Amino acid sequence: MKKTYYLFNPGRMSRKDNTLKFTPVDESGKEGTPKYIPVEGVSDFYCFGSLDANSALYNFLGKNGISVHFFDYYEHYTGSFQSKEYLLAGKMQINQTQHYLHTGKRMAIAQKLITGAAFNMSKNLKYYHNRGKDLEIHLAKIDLYAREIENTSTIPGLMGIEGNIRQVYYQAFDLIVKDHAMEGRSKQPPMNELNALISFGNMMCYTLCLDQIYHTQLNPTISFLHEPGYRRYSLALDLAEIFKPILVDRIIFRVLNKKEIQSKDFDFHVNKVILKESGKKVFIRAFEERLNETIKHRTLNKQVSYKSLVKLECYKLSKHLLGMESYQPFKIWW
Repeated sequence: MKKTYYLFNPGRMSRKDNTLKFTPVDESGKEGTPKYIPVEGVSDFYCFGSLDANSALYNFLGKNGISVHFFDYYEHYTGSFQSKEYLLAGKMQINQTQHYLHTGKRMAIAQKLITGAAFNMSKNLKYYHNRGKDLEIHLAKIDLYAREIENTSTIPGLMGIEGNIRQVYYQAFDLIVKDHAMEGRSKQPPMNELNALISFGNMMCYTLCLDQIYHTQLNPTISFLHEPGYRRYSLALDLAEIFKPILVDRIIFRVLNKKEIQSKDFDFHVNKVILKESGKKVFIRAFEERLNETIKHRTLNKQVSYKSLVKLECYKLSKHLLGMESYQPFKIWW
């Protein structure tokens, strides 16, 4: 089974027969002990440190369908190397574009995305409400906003509803998370530990969605809720809305409440807070555990991993665009 590799140390990567050789290099230029990775066992790489590689290495990765995702020091996703779009199909491209250009068709998908996201956020709050946290007011407000979704006729209006729902949702974090205050959502840059974790987790979820889209016929640059841009894969932003409550927020509640990540795992600057490598490793370990965890799928009647749920969401959207069945967003049922 192929797996994702996370590279935190700067270093050089090269090909050695059918094996990848990664040599860590410290700040003084001194090389560490090389690590050898069989290429057939690699799904993709997440590079949090600088990576020195030549075109021959990327040609080799491309032929083996291995993606490389890059992030800067401030935890921002900066871009990806991916092999040629071997699954893109003309019919899907045309249908996806037509659904974006047709106001009614685009709104139908965008509304479903927000509905799924709101449902999953509420499900998280209900979990803690049933365990003694008084979140009744937050749940009522989200439900009130969610009822406005089907009556909204513009994308900006939908985005406004999504913003209101998420604002109420994040306000509840102060009642769920111990020892860390939310103090409002701050993104660029995050101003405290909790916001730093949310930004890092959301970025991980976005990159996961992008990678799963890549393995389908969907075009990641044509989206329905978020406006397509020149420099981003906006369809990944659409799908991430559904999965952030499941794959990011639940992990944040766990690692903070169980003190797996503490204040010592953050770098504090004058106007920003950044997750240290130690904190990233803890979060990524929990993230990988969640992705590999399986549940009994009610429709397929078999065990599927959380990671597979994202790809299944891509397939459902594909069938909708091809007129095979109406898209219904993933909603937590447990």
